[in-house]
Amino acid sequence: MGEMEEVDVDHITTDVPSHKCPLVCESASHAGIDRENNPPTGPVFKNPICKVYRFQTEDSKWMLVREQMEECTLSFSVPKQLLSLYIQEDMSRVQDLRELGELSPHWDNLRKEVMTRYGGIISSYQETFAELDKITGRSFKPSCCKAQKSLQFIPINLHTQRMRVTCPKKTDAFYDIVTVGAPAAHFQGFKCGGLQRLLSRYEAEKKSFSTAYQCIYYSPQHTAKAQEVLSTMSLLQPLITSLAEQLLQAAQEHSCPGLRDALKNLSDKTEQFVHTLKDELVKSALLALHAARPGYVSKSQKQNPAQGGQHQGRVLQGAEQSPSPAQGLPGHSPATSTTDGTAMCNNVDGSQNPHPLMRGEGAPLKHQDSIPHHKEYDEEEWDRVWANVAKCLNCVIAMVDKLLEEDNSKQEPVPEQQQQQQQLADVIISHNPGTWKEQLCPLVTRLKECVMEVVEKARRGMTFVLLQEAACSIPQGFLLQQRRDVVFSQALAALACGFVMRLYAGMQDQGFLRQLHLVGLVAQFESLLSTYSEEIGMLEDMEVGISDLQRVLFQITEAQTDDFRDLQPLVCGRRDHFTVEVPLPRLVFQSLPAEIREGKPLRVFPVMFNVGINEQQTIAERFGDITLQERINQRNFETLEAYYKSLSEKLPLECLPSFQTQADLKELLETLGQNVVTKKRKNVEILWIAATICRRLNGIRFTSCKSAKDRTSMSVTLEQCALLRDEHQLSKDFFIRALDCMRSRLTQGDVGQWDDPEAGGPTDNKPASRHFYPIALLLVSSHLLVVWLILSLVFLLAKYQ
Repeated sequence: MGEMEEVDVDHITTDVPSHKCPLVCESASHAGIDRENNPPTGPVFKNPICKVYRFQTEDSKWMLVREQMEECTLSFSVPKQLLSLYIQEDMSRVQDLRELGELSPHWDNLRKEVMTRYGGIISSYQETFAELDKITGRSFKPSCCKAQKSLQFIPINLHTQRMRVTCPKKTDAFYDIVTVGAPAAHFQGFKCGGLQRLLSRYEAEKKSFSTAYQCIYYSPQHTAKAQEVLSTMSLLQPLITSLAEQLLQAAQEHSCPGLRDALKNLSDKTEQFVHTLKDELVKSALLALHAARPGYVSKSQKQNPAQGGQHQGRVLQGAEQSPSPAQGLPGHSPATSTTDGTAMCNNVDGSQNPHPLMRGEGAPLKHQDSIPHHKEYDEEEWDRVWANVAKCLNCVIAMVDKLLEEDNSKQEPVPEQQQQQQQLADVIISHNPGTWKEQLCPLVTRLKECVMEVVEKARRGMTFVLLQEAACSIPQGFLLQQRRDVVFSQALAALACGFVMRLYAGMQDQGFLRQLHLVGLVAQFESLLSTYSEEIGMLEDMEVGISDLQRVLFQITEAQTDDFRDLQPLVCGRRDHFTVEVPLPRLVFQSLPAEIREGKPLRVFPVMFNVGINEQQTIAERFGDITLQERINQRNFETLEAYYKSLSEKLPLECLPSFQTQADLKELLETLGQNVVTKKRKNVEILWIAATICRRLNGIRFTSCKSAKDRTSMSVTLEQCALLRDEHQLSKDFFIRALDCMRSRLTQGDVGQWDDPEAGGPTDNKPASRHFYPIALLLVSSHLLVVWLILSLVFLLAKYQ
């Protein structure tokens, strides 16, 4: 479907009954598309291909159906932006590691090894970015290039398809769908499975790696928390500084409203900053970092001269005493207990004798001694540091309240005998306009200094957490991160494409815009991959990639100009959180609700349903395992159900689009839930019901298979014909004709031989983009394959006997 040839054909058929396929016109040029009556798909689409049909309805009237397929420039622009962000983030991580300061030889060697790994990733990504930067003109990746290294971040066959239906005495209807190859790391292959299996195996093995590398094992939750703290600090610290400057500016202007607004914003962001850092992980990480300093070892040697040789400079756990710094945290693995070896140490041999300072002459340790520490290190220092931020903020608030109170008292009516004195005070203030600023400036400066001090300490602590996580994951963790980056890049490009298309289509729908900023949109990915052979790995990759889209937010901005280049979406953020900014022309932007214009983040809820439909799925269901498919469908059904519940609580269902088939959404969800848990082979009802729910919820529809060609085109065309039948009364006699017409380009003459990248060889008279197999063959082919396998087995047994 994604590799349709652009054939310049523009003909009108007046004698429709003489044609087996009622194609009215077909065009690959812009002239063949009625842009005035067709709502825009967005500025990121190009090279449209249009086909128009005429079909008969049940009341013997005629409907016009326009199919329009377009390529998307985001296929390349989004991955290139992500690569740039990946490079910046990894380079920043390397710089943070350098700024950790002096470490003991053991930790310094681990740091150098981790930095070397990061350098390799940066170099590889820079090379890929340079290769992509050389590509001009192309706007999609064909399936024959899916295993090409330089294009591994690019989604396969990313296209949009819009069906416009014009019926007598009815408003035109539009149905959009995005088709894309399954987001997967085709270049890396699937010999060992996909991301879901590899990540599960990696987390299980990382605990043993932590012992081998003498590191603390941090659970995925702790690692995610460390990344969240770093990301939040990078956002809030400059924001607090900017708000503090606004407060001083308002004080200089003696603006009471400005002073109140600036103080409120400053208080909110500072409180959010303090709340983020009030976490036990930060405190324990700083203590662990202190224990990794060379000075910690030398002081221990001086205080314990008898502890020479291999026992010097050790920060270990007692046999029945203190756990690691992170072990007391929720979800921490017991892998760092003393029965498994050391949790953290500065020496290389990692012998098991506990540190003398932690043994306490054989006495059991108290609760507060459950983390490694040095007697000269003040464990309460971190608490005082971040608490100073709150104290400084309180001082600023008190000073502002005092200034505002004095200003209000001056504005109150005064007796005549006091007017002269009040006028004198006003004259003094007018000659000294910087009074408010001078009083606030020292307090604001102190607040900014405390915030900066907290940021520096917390950054070092969280960087040390990530250093240990990276050291425990060498080299597998870095390879998995690269694979995850590749899959996420493909998934995000498809999501951004669908979001832009859905946004432009719903620009005049106030109910849709209200839903967009109150709840968000559901993005439903329909997967047709089988649970057999290498497609299992693709499905495991796709599951993780779609799940990672939960970290993405969208934001609508006003474009500087209406130029095509200024209307391209921009991606910003880091791996744990990305924001896609979608610029709109000024007039369009001004028509949006105030919440969207003010930059409110817009959420997308990705859900994925998979049902294999090919012959390989028949083998998997009869002789293999389909638990992966069942788990994916069950988990995503729960997500979809939660989205509907949130939507029904925040928005009246009357805002949703109406359809001819007035099935209740709640009933559809119940039916979907029943089908998800039902043991039924090739239960395509799951896909049908999920697609119906998605359209009823104003969602974004995606359809995927291995390469977004044969299976995808069959699914899309069947869905389109079903919509014509159910929503526009397509005549039953025309259903099969419409289906054959949409699946074939053999309208005039014959098509010569062409190479099918999926089949691996040439085929005769096969359509260039549509699957041309009859439905009957699709239904019986799986059973014929099973019969052939049984007969072959019988023949071989008879031959060798």
